[in-house]
Amino acid sequence: MIRKLILPLIAAGMLGFAIWHVMAAHQTVKKVEPPIEPARNPFGKTVAGAGLIEAQTENINVGSPLPGIVTKVFVKPGQRVSAGEPLFALDDRELQAELRIRKAELDSAKAELDRLEKLPRPEEVRIKEARVRELRAALAEQKTQLELTENSFRGRAGAVSVEEMVRRRQAYEMAKEQLAWAEADLHLLQSGAWEPDKAIARAAVEMASAKLKQTETNLERLTVRALVDGEVLQVNVRPGEFVGAPSTQALIVLGNIQQLHVRVDIDEHDVPRFIPGAAAWAVLRGDTGKQYPLRFVRVEPFVIPKKSLTGDNRERVDTRVLQAIFAFDPTPSNVYVGMQVDVFIDAELPSDPASPGTQHGEGNANGKPASTTAEGNHNHARLR
Repeated sequence: MIRKLILPLIAAGMLGFAIWHVMAAHQTVKKVEPPIEPARNPFGKTVAGAGLIEAQTENINVGSPLPGIVTKVFVKPGQRVSAGEPLFALDDRELQAELRIRKAELDSAKAELDRLEKLPRPEEVRIKEARVRELRAALAEQKTQLELTENSFRGRAGAVSVEEMVRRRQAYEMAKEQLAWAEADLHLLQSGAWEPDKAIARAAVEMASAKLKQTETNLERLTVRALVDGEVLQVNVRPGEFVGAPSTQALIVLGNIQQLHVRVDIDEHDVPRFIPGAAAWAVLRGDTGKQYPLRFVRVEPFVIPKKSLTGDNRERVDTRVLQAIFAFDPTPSNVYVGMQVDVFIDAELPSDPASPGTQHGEGNANGKPASTTAEGNHNHARLR
């Protein structure tokens, strides 16, 4: 009875449940609209790239020329500064002590040079002159004694011995030599300092002055100042922090943002189609409904490895890019330095009857029709 009735009923029930479950699971998936509509291509033929907004002066990463402890930060983000205005200062106590030493060394060198230039001292000259007069009198005395001895020796035989005669002559010669030495010493003193000694003293003054200037320069460098007019974009340093030279990161980022620029990375495969000076539009991420006109500024004629990534998982990182600089004309109020934008550059060449396929909207560089769907425009917007 169980095999004939109950088991077939259970089997039929399980079959019905399986059919119901399959039908319930097989539901039509609703088409989900993207949260943000992709940017649309405003041109028939386009060179597209990802752009990074930067200051007109480019982003100036300010570091520290010397290592030390930060004692004071004078600015904050968003503050406008002028050229020469202080940004932050380092501890200067060591250099202040060194400055005092350098000043003392310079004063000592100047004093030594001044002493040499003022030689001879009148007091020393009078002493030497007195010594010369003394020796002249002694020489005259020795000469008189020698003459008396010689007269006695010639007048009366045996009155003066030969030894006495020799001693008087030696005393006279010694007095004459002493006078000559004193006169030469007086002349040397009256001549003043030797010119090479003065040259050495002047060089010592120059060296001490240069060392003082070096210390003053290093002391001045401890206060880092802005070199251009601009706005403080970022502050990455606080009082009490140690900074090295060179710094591992930008301590303060400056830039003139009165006119914002866009640095566009153009894939090297699109470079042949890029026309410098062509019309260009920028589309902000998250606000694709608005397009902002761009004015061509320059091309940096050096193709570099790609550094700025958009985050697309299909994006290639083994390519090289040419960087073109555009300016917002005018600068919108809702853009900031560091934002990424999608940039579309007109790649339409002037019409040439002899060159087929150059009419606007006829096709892209690969000969395919220009995409007008949201998906096609999104493919144009991403940087390959």
